[in-house]
Amino acid sequence: MNIYLVFILAVLLCSYLLDTIVDILNLRAMSPALPKEFEDWYDGEKYKKSQLYLRETTLFDIISSTVFTCITIGFILLGGFNAVDVFARGFGFGSILTGLLFIGVLLFASSLLNIPFSAYATFVIEEKFGFNKTTVRTFVTDLLKSWLLTLIIGGIVLCLVLWFFEKTGTWAWLYCWGAVTVFQAFFLFIYPVVILPLFNKFTPMEDGDLKTAITQYADSQNFRIKGIFTMDGSRRSTKSNAFFTGFGKFKRIALFDTLIEKHSLDELVSIVAHEIGHYKKHHILQHLLIAAATSGIMFFILSLFLNNRALFDAFRMQETSIYASLLFFGFLYTPIEMIISVVTSVLSRKNEFEADGFAASTTGKADAMITALKKLSVDNLSNLTPHPLKVFLAYSHPPVLSRIEKIRDRSASAHDKNRR
Repeated sequence: MNIYLVFILAVLLCSYLLDTIVDILNLRAMSPALPKEFEDWYDGEKYKKSQLYLRETTLFDIISSTVFTCITIGFILLGGFNAVDVFARGFGFGSILTGLLFIGVLLFASSLLNIPFSAYATFVIEEKFGFNKTTVRTFVTDLLKSWLLTLIIGGIVLCLVLWFFEKTGTWAWLYCWGAVTVFQAFFLFIYPVVILPLFNKFTPMEDGDLKTAITQYADSQNFRIKGIFTMDGSRRSTKSNAFFTGFGKFKRIALFDTLIEKHSLDELVSIVAHEIGHYKKHHILQHLLIAAATSGIMFFILSLFLNNRALFDAFRMQETSIYASLLFFGFLYTPIEMIISVVTSVLSRKNEFEADGFAASTTGKADAMITALKKLSVDNLSNLTPHPLKVFLAYSHPPVLSRIEKIRDRSASAHDKNRR
């Protein structure tokens, strides 16, 4: 049997089984007893609701994963990729346009398959638990806009990669790495001013106590921002969030309107301070460098598997091509990607602790940060007691109880130092 086929099927099945086992462990880790830290925040009924939400979303994820894994394996074994390749080659285009068509058809088919799952998650599960505000019209327009952006942005990047691998020989992987890295940096600048406004309305925050408090805090930290905006998050969900977009002089603060409605001024400033902490601690730059390094590794390894006949045989392909090599390599790269994901998640959780500490220390209001975290957890029905293995493999943020404990420990340590 083809060794590549054995490896790919093993990776798909092991990845599926690992995710499923971890999800089941996570469900079993749910505690019927409300953590003492949240006794004044949850009543028994709402805490039960948060656990029902976790159960339904997890079971739905398992079902979705099962369906997509079975379809992927069946598509490989039945020669589905070759059928699409024959279709794409039938138009008689050059290799780059044929590659765009081949990958475009596969992405479009995958997206169509995902629509009923996405619709069910939005209009059934999120609706049932009181989160959904998305209309059918918004759902459809979001989908169409996403397709258009994928076609334009993804098409440009794919054309560049295919051209470099076809025309520049041995060092093609290096040129691809450089081009993609430059494109990613450029995307950081256009994302907040071109992409995001296609999906949400960003309104400059009106003058008032909140804007003044945020501006004064940012100035106290010598942190320049392009603008402070309110985003119409309530258009799609009742869930709350805040984030920074952009880079350099294009940095913007965006707060969901739902966040502003539910939090006090001190809590909102603490949330903003947390985000500023990521910049001040160089977490953003750190992740950009890691992303650039890992993409370089990926392109180099990819260059070793281009037009590999044995790999193409695993997918029942009649002809080899660079564009199909890109796609098939993704299956081989999955274990490395999983390892990198775990490492970056560990680093991300460490960074979240640091950003929490920065917010608590620079605002001088650790309690406001703790209260903000509690409100976000309750409003979003977050899982308060996730299984440690789930946290290790998948959480980019530490569990809320760990974050609160760390903030309190740091505040107590700072208080002891001041007393001395």
